[in-house]
Amino acid sequence: MTRARPVLVAVVLALTMALATTLLAGPAEAARSTVADSQRVLNSLRCQAGSADGQRDTKLRAAVTRFQSRHALRQTGRLDRPTRMRLHRSAERLLRCDVRPLPERSGKGRRIVVSQSQHWLWLVRANGRVVEQGPMIDDERELRPGRYTTGSYCGRAARVVRNRDLSGRLWLDHFVRFAPCGFGFHGIPRRTKDGEPIHAEWLLGTDLDRSHGCLRVSRAMERSVWRFTGHGRTVIRVLG
Repeated sequence: MTRARPVLVAVVLALTMALATTLLAGPAEAARSTVADSQRVLNSLRCQAGSADGQRDTKLRAAVTRFQSRHALRQTGRLDRPTRMRLHRSAERLLRCDVRPLPERSGKGRRIVVSQSQHWLWLVRANGRVVEQGPMIDDERELRPGRYTTGSYCGRAARVVRNRDLSGRLWLDHFVRFAPCGFGFHGIPRRTKDGEPIHAEWLLGTDLDRSHGCLRVSRAMERSVWRFTGHGRTVIRVLG
């Protein structure tokens, strides 16, 4: 009987610890499951949330930001209550992150329209048809809303296939200038030492990174902008 007591105590202690571990792990596991569900919905809307692994990483934050900007929610990058309500419980139809309507009052004629609030741009033909659209990164503190045109400014070339930044450490591919003196479109900057981009394309369409005023776009979009602006001056309409 005396020998049995330590064994009984050990068993009770082990069961208590196991129960405590289960209770503590339960909410965490449930939270991961909820995040994974959100990742699956975001991916179905083409918001680029990455693997549905339940991890709250930067890629999820970027996807949530794109979802929030698409649905006119405050862009926190977090799965806050309004975002979860819209993502999982809204009776309204959810909208894809990769296709957006051209903003009203964006001008007329052949132009490029930029929305700083949505971190998005549209290439628009003279007949009003959008031929291409996609995400971008800018800095609204440097580039103000207004009307601009592509061209040479401050004695600098209007178009440079492979431009360097002022530091000389970055390549700015397919640079198209549209405002004095250094503002233009270009691809995600690449390091001159190894040719690697300074950040992933899935950060585009968010405010999780900032440029120095230029508009960073994807590799595909940089070439589209280059071709679109290759026939004389092109109007750029920057909206807040």
